[in-house]
Amino acid sequence: MQRASFGADVDLRTRRELTALRLTAQRVASPTTATIAETVRYLFAVQAQDLPGARWSVGLRSRGATDADVGAALASGAVVRSWPMRGTLHLVAPEDLGWMLRLTRPRQATFAATRRRALGITDDDMATARRTAVAALEGGRVERRDVLLGRFEGAGIPTTGQRGYHLLWNLAQDGVLVFGPPDGAHPTFALVEEWIRAPRDFEGDEALGEFAARYVASRGPATDRDFAWWSSLTLGQARRALEIAQARSIERGGERYYLAEGLEPAARGIQLLPGFDEFLLGYQDRSAPLSAEFAPRIVPGGNGIFQPTIVVGGLVAGTWRRSTSARAATVEIEPFGELSSTTRAGLGRAARHLGRFLGVPAIIR
Repeated sequence: MQRASFGADVDLRTRRELTALRLTAQRVASPTTATIAETVRYLFAVQAQDLPGARWSVGLRSRGATDADVGAALASGAVVRSWPMRGTLHLVAPEDLGWMLRLTRPRQATFAATRRRALGITDDDMATARRTAVAALEGGRVERRDVLLGRFEGAGIPTTGQRGYHLLWNLAQDGVLVFGPPDGAHPTFALVEEWIRAPRDFEGDEALGEFAARYVASRGPATDRDFAWWSSLTLGQARRALEIAQARSIERGGERYYLAEGLEPAARGIQLLPGFDEFLLGYQDRSAPLSAEFAPRIVPGGNGIFQPTIVVGGLVAGTWRRSTSARAATVEIEPFGELSSTTRAGLGRAARHLGRFLGVPAIIR
């Protein structure tokens, strides 16, 4: 897979133009009254290995939404969680999962095959795991991850040393398993054919065009390389998809960016975005919102764990973290520089928005 880039020679004026348009396209600066399911469907896919962060990513884009609303959408199956792209967990609309996997599975499987061999997972192991999972879950049943892994162990398939994770990942890639309704803090699994009752059926060029159109609408302005990286498609497939979608484009700084018709830039604002939010993770080149000098503070040590970000006027201006109790949420900020009184007031409003989502008062520290 291509590596994402944090730095490029992009002038500040272009950076501000790109991010102002992306804040609108992504509904960060202009949340709507859409339901949680409608927001996820519009965003197409929301990175979700950090589930609490993903819930806030969706919630901040849905005016008036609460964490309980997102939880209810997951519990009912109105939104599902799986590995449709880049070997990474995402929230998607249930009807989209199957056709997305048909497009992205071949390339993902190529990258995963080496790891599976290194873990000693054989084709016989996968066949046994499949039979075991279907027998345990058919009839509309769901089981916690630990219980399902215990069944694999009982069938003679070791699950230690990342083997369990890759067994589940491969079954999800094959369209057998999908995450079911959460059981408290425990993830569960269900059978795709029973949990997703009305899948959409796109194939070939129609699927490529739909993929590109949905990405451009919710992420533009973005380059063909951004789309290829995000989608797990090859660059050739991505360019073909954009051609099929007849995506509008503009040129800035020698780069061609694709975006929706009629997109208007957002007014400058201040947001508290979770780690792994699509405002950063939606692009291969992240230099528009994030200066290269600050990139190490977003992913400390290059460990792949993205810190929550403070975004001021479309540019990343610091990090933050929260601690939450039954009575309050405390937001601790670490700005990259001195904050004006106007910015501090804006952070206070952003924290109150987070508090309303969580259902508790929130304060800045």
